[in-house]
Amino acid sequence: MIVIGSDHGGFALKEEIKKHLEAREIAYTDVGCYDSNSVDYPDIAKAACEKIISGECDKGLLFCGTGVGISIAANKMKGIRACCCSDPYSAKLTRMHNNANVLCMGGRVVSAGLAEMMVDLFLDTEFEGGRHQRRIDKITAIENEQ
Repeated sequence: MIVIGSDHGGFALKEEIKKHLEAREIAYTDVGCYDSNSVDYPDIAKAACEKIISGECDKGLLFCGTGVGISIAANKMKGIRACCCSDPYSAKLTRMHNNANVLCMGGRVVSAGLAEMMVDLFLDTEFEGGRHQRRIDKITAIENEQ
């Protein structure tokens, strides 16, 4: 199960990605927003990440105007590794090397077609582990110091 969410700046792109997920028969839950009225991205990031932390969802897709703000908010949640991407290579490697569990994108930065490609790479790419696990463990250790 994937969790998906956006603020008003990412709403249109989120709606396009929902259609793409449906076409791929990937189950998702949408935590908002549900129209283009202004909302605060930290609220959406928190709602989405809580579903990942609880185990209800495996990964998340979050959208705001640039993808930056919602990724910063998501990364404040313990256990979340969110990455703001605007190119397919980064979307793939953030899974392979960083074991990211949330992909963030900007509705004002990324086209729907490019976003679909990045979503596919993010969802279909496995974490390589190995030497990368040592680095993830160090990130978790830093997170646990707080």
